[in-house]
Amino acid sequence: QVQLLESGGGSVQPGGSLRLSCAVSGYRYMPNYMAWFRQAPGKEREGVAVVDTRTRVGSPYYANSVKGRFTISQDYAKNTVYLQANGLKPEDTGMYYCAASNSAWVHFELLRTVDYTYWGLGTQVTVSS
Repeated sequence: QVQLLESGGGSVQPGGSLRLSCAVSGYRYMPNYMAWFRQAPGKEREGVAVVDTRTRVGSPYYANSVKGRFTISQDYAKNTVYLQANGLKPEDTGMYYCAASNSAWVHFELLRTVDYTYWGLGTQVTVSS
């Protein structure tokens, strides 16, 4: 059973940076697809970034709202996925969740929650002055 544990959230001022981590356990290899989602109070959970871990070079995809500011990466030796969030804005505030799928293929550009089987409990990111 894949287990995901997020860490690295916190409170920062606008323009600041955070590095979120998602440690994968209970599975010998990194799941095929690893993604980050976020959910602000009163809003639906939305996809932020996803990567197909089977390609060593990686094939990340980002939501338009974070493109150019966030970077998803993976460390195979540590079985960990990261989300480097730079240039944070107040609208980036929310609970950030790590998600994983072992499906052979998902339409990952859609960043749909239904495509991901495994979820972490989340880490809170707050951006305010």
